[in-house]
Amino acid sequence: MSEEKSALFVNGREVSGGAGRKLLDFLREDLGLSAVKNGCGSGACGACTVLVDGKPTRACIPILGKLTGKSVVTPEGLSEREKEVYTYAFSEAGAVQCGFCIPGMVMSAKALLDGNRDPSDGDIRKAIRPNICRCTGYVKIMDAIRLAASLFRQDAPVPKRSFTGSLGENFHRVDAAVKTLGTGKYADDLSFKGMLHASAVRPPHPRIRVLRIDASRALAHPDCVAVLTARDVPGNIKIGHLAFISDYDVMIAEGGVTRFVGDALALVVCTKRESLAAVKDLVNIDYEELEPLTSPAAAMADGAPLIHQKERNILSHEHLVRGDADAALAKSKYVVSRHYSAPFTEHAFMECECAVALPEGDDGIILYAAGQSIYDEQRECSRMLGIPPEKVHVKGMLVGGGFGGKEDMSVQHHACLAAWVLKKPVKVALSREESLRVHPKRHAMEMDFTTGCDERGFLTAMKAVIISDTGAYASLGGPVLQRACTHAAGPYNYQVIDVDGKAVYTNNPPGGAFRGFGVCQSCFATENNLNLLAEMVGISPWEIRLRNVIRPGQTLPNGQIAGDDVELEACVFALKDRYHRARAAGKYPGIACAFKNSGLGVGLPDTGRCILSVEEGVVHIRTSAACIGQGMATVTTQIVCETLRIPPELTFAEPPDTRRTPNSGTTTASRQTVFTGEAVRRAALLLKAALEEAGGDLSRLEGREFSGEYLGVTDPLGSDKPNPVSHVAYGYAATLVVLDQEGRVEEITAAYDIGRVVNPKAAEGQIEGGILMGMGYALTEDFPLEKGIPRAKYGTLGLIRATEAPSMEILFVKPKHPAGLAYGAKGVGELATIPVCPAIGGAYYAKDGILRSKLPMENTFYH
Repeated sequence: MSEEKSALFVNGREVSGGAGRKLLDFLREDLGLSAVKNGCGSGACGACTVLVDGKPTRACIPILGKLTGKSVVTPEGLSEREKEVYTYAFSEAGAVQCGFCIPGMVMSAKALLDGNRDPSDGDIRKAIRPNICRCTGYVKIMDAIRLAASLFRQDAPVPKRSFTGSLGENFHRVDAAVKTLGTGKYADDLSFKGMLHASAVRPPHPRIRVLRIDASRALAHPDCVAVLTARDVPGNIKIGHLAFISDYDVMIAEGGVTRFVGDALALVVCTKRESLAAVKDLVNIDYEELEPLTSPAAAMADGAPLIHQKERNILSHEHLVRGDADAALAKSKYVVSRHYSAPFTEHAFMECECAVALPEGDDGIILYAAGQSIYDEQRECSRMLGIPPEKVHVKGMLVGGGFGGKEDMSVQHHACLAAWVLKKPVKVALSREESLRVHPKRHAMEMDFTTGCDERGFLTAMKAVIISDTGAYASLGGPVLQRACTHAAGPYNYQVIDVDGKAVYTNNPPGGAFRGFGVCQSCFATENNLNLLAEMVGISPWEIRLRNVIRPGQTLPNGQIAGDDVELEACVFALKDRYHRARAAGKYPGIACAFKNSGLGVGLPDTGRCILSVEEGVVHIRTSAACIGQGMATVTTQIVCETLRIPPELTFAEPPDTRRTPNSGTTTASRQTVFTGEAVRRAALLLKAALEEAGGDLSRLEGREFSGEYLGVTDPLGSDKPNPVSHVAYGYAATLVVLDQEGRVEEITAAYDIGRVVNPKAAEGQIEGGILMGMGYALTEDFPLEKGIPRAKYGTLGLIRATEAPSMEILFVKPKHPAGLAYGAKGVGELATIPVCPAIGGAYYAKDGILRSKLPMENTFYH
């Protein structure tokens, strides 16, 4: 018996579909309206917002049977005038980063502006409250809506903007238009003829012994094509983001023991996406439940079972020593010791993980992916398949946010495996629930920090013990621990430190890369200790920072000499008047400083690469650097335009492709602007010289290629040099948070030394988004686990919405002596988040004298 049909109107056209079908699935899969994005599937994020009879509606909620006769408008159904206005407004305001949320934001804006052409700030915040943005901090989105309202209200033509593309110009992002209207393609927007769908069966508990996998009932289902298990992996069953560790199981075999609830036991492949859940339920797993190790203490205890073959389950141990901290602390006038706790937290990027793979030729695979490095994906997937890396051709799609959470394999390897075995196109897309269970989180850390100073408040020494929960697999637990340790003493002028850190395997979800990369945790601890010391000395938190901030030529606690480009003192001075005004007005200011490396550093090989090729009179910018929202293609375009003095219309930034774009390394460690930016500059200088020889005629260079490469040279941890170079560049920031008398975050001002600012509006947007993420980390975000099992949903993560976002002001300190790499630019993506949490802690301490040493903070306006 056929399913009952419901008829409705979509973008003015009458259509019909199964009455029980979700509107979102109908729009995307049946009608091909891919501008409607699937962010959570539960009505929590707003990415799928459409208008139903003029009202904003999250398309993942209603079924067609409830919409009979109603009119639905999607971003594809906007009028040409609306498309033109919203594209201009969101581009001009700098409102687009990863772009995944933007079509939904546009639809919420349309619903507001259709009835109110002159909305207040409160009206705009309320209108977009159902829509989450994880990138922008909402400031630029609200600016865009105000600009669109003005154009509609005045019936004004859209201004025609022209750009030179030079550095310092608020050049529109090269991908802003396609992201605003939803026409740009993310991995889940792809479809191929005969495409199959796959999803992994995962364990019900973190630690089980798999006794038997019986797929017979699943294989009997008419939509089931195959059920793959570990025995179907032709190459190495072990992969991993760090090749020299490679401890991550593609799938757990019969007889094996799982390590967390995100492990894969079997891979179900079906002809229909909607059949996957039912077929997965038919796979019978016989198992023995084992007691999980859910804390580092339990994992390091005598007799604890080994999760991997590492003594006491310790993945990594770092001990950084300069001078004699015990002796220096014993002689210090004031000393504070406190314990600090930071939880696991979730990236909550808007786009869930998705990849599509299909056979290429007789012995290869093409993979369409949305990760943070196409070459990492190529290496890991080829290792799994047992084929040469060049046989895995990876193309990078638009990435709907990453923040470090898309560095590890999640779906790419499974898509490749199924496509390789079945010789057909296969899509693997995680639901939001799966995404929360599978991908790595920000590391939970327990930290003991002791800091000393003299009678005037000048720092003397610090000692710290850091225990990091790295979860079930290595991921980047070792490097994250290193950054937590190397940055633990803060950006201050003292040199006696003793930092002992351990990253410990548990049966919790893995800890991995997350914006700040371990520094958010240790900065929270050290900055709070500074506030306590200031109180003991009898000076303000602002003053103790001014006295101690690193200045050019001084030595950082890690031994590196600060370069002439360092402007942290100017950042602190930029906040002086605001800090004292807040105190005078009876409000509660908190201040914190931070620094963050650009590049992998610590002696690791780290290279940026670029090829510029002249094709049909256009300069093609070819680099594999993944854009996860930060605007890498725009940065490279502006560097080329700055060097060659050509208009941006004569450039084209190609998407990452292992056949076309050289390996520029992973988008991580705030490195791409510096490393790939410098490689682009070097390639552009070669092209510039050739162009001058050609009399400025680009056509005479048709078909030629110009390659640039930059290798960052640094010293390893534990170097015996008196002043080792830990990283090639650092960005610096000071952040001021002001609470009102009720304890609400009223305003946040951030002063930044990020060298030469490539695109001010884009940099502001990056920082505003980072500030809001830091505010969530401090006050509202958590990732609760119950015996290693995540209990959070997207809607309960504590993500801050537009109605809760405070006023923000971003100040850029101009360097007197900019560094030479990439025209003096430095990374900002991670730095933006780090100082916010301790600044909020300092503001609450100013309010009530209570040290909040555990995150998220309790007894606040928010929690």
